Amino acid sequence: MTQLSVTERLLRRDRHLLVLMICALFLLAGLYTVFGVGMDMSALEMTAMRDMRDMPGVRAPGDWSASHALLVFLMWWVMMIAMMLPSVAPTVLLNAAMLRHTEDADRVAELCSVFLAGYLVAWAGFSLVAASVQWALEAAGVVSATMMTLIDTVPGGLLLIVTGVFQFSSLKAACLAHCRAPIKFLTERRKPGVRGAFLMGLEHGTYCLACCWFLMALLFVGGIMNLIWIVGLAAFVALERLSPWGETASRVAGVVLILWGVVILGGLI
Repeated sequence: MTQLSVTERLLRRDRHLLVLMICALFLLAGLYTVFGVGMDMSALEMTAMRDMRDMPGVRAPGDWSASHALLVFLMWWVMMIAMMLPSVAPTVLLNAAMLRHTEDADRVAELCSVFLAGYLVAWAGFSLVAASVQWALEAAGVVSATMMTLIDTVPGGLLLIVTGVFQFSSLKAACLAHCRAPIKFLTERRKPGVRGAFLMGLEHGTYCLACCWFLMALLFVGGIMNLIWIVGLAAFVALERLSPWGETASRVAGVVLILWGVVILGGLI
């Protein structure tokens, strides 16, 4: 057996392992999100009742126990995992191909798994902030404790406009350019070993987070567990990053969001 054929077999094995891991993680995260594990209602029920902005609940708004706070954090984090995995999967596979040509060629699957773990830890940080904001807004009577959405349409309209404006910001452009060209990051920020792989994943996840956090905040507008918004936002993030028209789509979305917010606010005048 030639050295080339051995290398090809190793590449295929590593690729298959990583694809299997990502698919399994996506499936588990998706099922967890759909069935709303630990929540008062499943995402299917929330989606079916999406036209209701509020309804009486079993507990007072903002009255969170430690266990409920943990469940809300996990809801956000697992939902982010399900939404972001399709966008980051090509980067993980690209990292695997590049690692095959380094001194860590015999640890590709391990290091790529650690890279992905670092990426998801960045989104755990976002989820912690999002859960905290949800608690504060719920306690203030701004977000429904039952439907997990903004009760009044004014904050929703304003958030749509702010998110649309952010789509044209220099920060958005810089982070989106980075996310659309991961090979530059993987080449320039290469760090050896397990610690290096984790730090690379954490850094890449931070860029990704900076690019998308306003979009994820729109879940408060449509309903945090509304599957239509979850799938729609996940698909749009993938479009922004993976398609040749990502930058154009980003700006078009900005215009649509601004106009949508203006229409909502205008209808209230």
